[in-house]
Amino acid sequence: MSYPHVVYRPAAAPQMLAPDTQVILSEQTMQQRLQNVLAAMAQKDLDVLIVYADREHGGNFAYLTGWEPRFEEALLVLHQNGRAYQLLGNEMFSMGKNSRLNASCILVPYFSLPNQPMENTKPLHELFRDAGLEAGQRVGLAGWKMFTDSFMDNSRLFDLPYYIVNTIMEIAGSHVVNACDLFISPEGGVRTTVNANEAAHFEYFACLASNGILRAMQQVAVGKTETEIASFLESEGQQHSVHTICATGERFTNAIVPPRDKAVVLGDRFSMSIGYKGGFSNRGGFAVSSADELNPAVSDYLEKVAKPYYAGLAVWYSTLKVGLSGGELYAAVDSVLPKKEFGWSLNPGHLIGTEEWLSSPIEKDSLIQLRSGMMLQADIIISVPGYSGINGEDGVLLADEALQAAIRAEYPALWARFMQRRAHIMDAYHIALHPSVLPMSNTCGYVNPFFLNRTHSLALI
Repeated sequence: MSYPHVVYRPAAAPQMLAPDTQVILSEQTMQQRLQNVLAAMAQKDLDVLIVYADREHGGNFAYLTGWEPRFEEALLVLHQNGRAYQLLGNEMFSMGKNSRLNASCILVPYFSLPNQPMENTKPLHELFRDAGLEAGQRVGLAGWKMFTDSFMDNSRLFDLPYYIVNTIMEIAGSHVVNACDLFISPEGGVRTTVNANEAAHFEYFACLASNGILRAMQQVAVGKTETEIASFLESEGQQHSVHTICATGERFTNAIVPPRDKAVVLGDRFSMSIGYKGGFSNRGGFAVSSADELNPAVSDYLEKVAKPYYAGLAVWYSTLKVGLSGGELYAAVDSVLPKKEFGWSLNPGHLIGTEEWLSSPIEKDSLIQLRSGMMLQADIIISVPGYSGINGEDGVLLADEALQAAIRAEYPALWARFMQRRAHIMDAYHIALHPSVLPMSNTCGYVNPFFLNRTHSLALI
């Protein structure tokens, strides 16, 4: 395939837009979240929902409590009547009083770090009974995976630690199922759409990520080290959703993933990414000013890799809209960036939330409709033999007229930023956007594969 409609030309970099302050989740939002979960429990005929959390997997827990463990494990036990218990270790027990959910707290030393005091003499099954767990109840366990496939029933496949699952089953018997889909299923999980307050809350983090990428891209220079450049990615000490990457040349040598004291050499391939809850941005390309500085073996990188990728990314953005099916978006990308030729194997896009990858409605032949309130990340990872890759990942919000009206009324400054980003994408890169697409990241559509050239980027003609 040829891509004469994609060019590498002078284009202004995006503005580093950002809210003045963080937007805190409102009490109304937290109460609505609880009602969403209770309604989903009733639909799934669950008496009790048990939600697991640890340092990496706290999104479902935080959806109801507002907080995530710093290092210990934690459980939320929610009954259909709204009664709730937080089972917490030694060092997280004090967080119970700050929870956004009205819940009794039970000290569970088993969730604490190794060799810490185990002064609660009750065995684990008695602590679960203190949280209202009884024989015969219909119990749903929510870790962070659904294990959905078309070959078998995985409703009793769990990703919680064995000692927890075993104890629950000893009490509840056979009425225990995986209920993570209640939270993250793209077909209606309660966490897969957001309201205006949640959109404003997450947009702050999307700005942190995209502005970090813009700052770091401006710092790439021959002789600078990964650690020097990576310092411009970080922002405001916020919790990361993924491992920060800032890598020049061969990545992850000696099994080192974080930025190293490795200096940029002219012609190096370069990649960087930074993620916070609700916001992730990634860029990949070369430390060169033009194709003339590339290794001769990949001197046609623009034509073979960069332009085809950008054509696929542009179609992703221009096709996206409320009411589209995931299968239609998949097919649109495949039509201009054929999977067989460009080697992408994962979903070309997915839902983003507190986690960088929540779940994805975007699959081949998927009939799942993209709904208002979904936050979606453009995530197309291509692999062309003999060539380095390219990345331009960012997130958008889908919003129908009702959600747009709520944002305009409640967060006019956010609405103004959405409109500025839309105008920049359409004017600078000539990517058409459906009215329901609201860019959360400042870098949506901005892809400059030659990092030493500060004035150019890819665009459509």
